Amino acid sequence: MTDLSLAPLTRAKSAPTGNPSTLQRHAPLRKFWFDDVPPREGIAAERRYRQERLAVAFRLFAHYGFDQGLAGHITARDPEWTDHFWVNPFGKHFSRMRVSDLLLVNAQGEIVVGEGPVNQAAFAIHAAIHEARPDVVAAAHTHSLYGKAWSTMGRTLDPLTQDSCAFYQDHALFDDFRGVVLDTDEGARIAAALGERKAVILKNHGILTAGPSVEAAAWWYIALDNACHAQLLAEAAGTPQAISHEVATLTHEQVGRANGALFAFQSLLEGLVEAEPDVLT
Repeated sequence: MTDLSLAPLTRAKSAPTGNPSTLQRHAPLRKFWFDDVPPREGIAAERRYRQERLAVAFRLFAHYGFDQGLAGHITARDPEWTDHFWVNPFGKHFSRMRVSDLLLVNAQGEIVVGEGPVNQAAFAIHAAIHEARPDVVAAAHTHSLYGKAWSTMGRTLDPLTQDSCAFYQDHALFDDFRGVVLDTDEGARIAAALGERKAVILKNHGILTAGPSVEAAAWWYIALDNACHAQLLAEAAGTPQAISHEVATLTHEQVGRANGALFAFQSLLEGLVEAEPDVLT
């Protein structure tokens, strides 16, 4: 495994090692408003930052049970080679993911950094999304239980709770299921259905989220699966009453922001890294 996480990315076979991680350099964490996120200094720091959050996201997804079989992938765009993205190797369980396990894949599906197979469905879906949405840094898709269950309904979620309003008029339905996604043409159709939104429900398949940071994409995935769970319970219990359009729109502006998702993810990250520090290796 070539360690290029701490230096500007080139095709060299080695790079400096031993620098402290982004998490270590910024500890203890600053207190700041949702719109006052401190920037990283340089490409190397930004790359390491994304890699660390990506590895942590996989561990968190395992804790939430989003690790059905070999299905599932989260990607993070490289800050230097913006048509490349970091992704999990196929067959590596989410609960064991480390920064050093991540693969860098180019726009042709070739592994540039790392060792291990690439999930063909991961490339087909994520390559299309990263190409169609330059604003997207990360995208997440797994076969979570409640996301799968809700996807069979063939419709988007209703604004039933404050939390679900994060997705009000900000998620779409992809209703053209044709089996396992193995080609970029279907990935392009998923990207088109997603549009400029933060999430898409893949009918008879599951859910997918995308955001301007790893934190946003990962937290929104957790939140979307939770919203699916809540609506399934509500409809099983009776006839839920939706929030009005006006209030749902306002609430979306309050709870659906990317930096709010960043802070929600950060609160989970701290405990995970303390309990499982090997995730950063």
